[in-house]
Amino acid sequence: MRLVRPWLLSRFLYPDALFRVRNDEKLLFLTFDDGPDPVSTPEILSVLEKYAVKAVFFCTGRSAQKYPELITDITSHGHLTGNHGYDHPDGWKTSCKNYCFDIDKAASLTSDRIFRPPYGHLKINQYSYLRKKYKIIFWDIMPYDFDKGLNPSQSFEILKEKIRPGSIIVLHDSEKSNCRSYLGAFIESSLKIDYRFELPV
Repeated sequence: MRLVRPWLLSRFLYPDALFRVRNDEKLLFLTFDDGPDPVSTPEILSVLEKYAVKAVFFCTGRSAQKYPELITDITSHGHLTGNHGYDHPDGWKTSCKNYCFDIDKAASLTSDRIFRPPYGHLKINQYSYLRKKYKIIFWDIMPYDFDKGLNPSQSFEILKEKIRPGSIIVLHDSEKSNCRSYLGAFIESSLKIDYRFELPV
């Protein structure tokens, strides 16, 4: 089962987390998880630069440590980096102590201010600890750009059909993602119906 939007219960479990930016303006917020990646990151940055769109890249600490030049490229283009854990841990399968250690380990390499839980999996005790240190950002739309069961056109259609004012969109900065094939077309189609792209924080 593909959940394009998070479970409604999540908004009650994590009341201080950000899922969607509530406003009356036609604003969208692009985010990219799992990078940086030497293949996908430069391609994504090129498309974003073409349309003068800024985004948040939720990076893993391990990849940030391996490719520091890509982190520099991201920030030098005016984008933000966010914390996505050092080793992309699954909160449901990891003790609170080990999970929070992993997130804090990535802070100096990615961000000590904003965090996105890998897989969107977060236990209440993990949330209670992390919310004191980070702004936790989930998403409003996931088009499953990493899912081999969906082709790029299907993923693109999910985005076009589901966007709404304030949507935080999660895509993936990895070779496994198909988003690079339609990112430019999605930005263009959104601009044509008077949406604007901004940073959520």
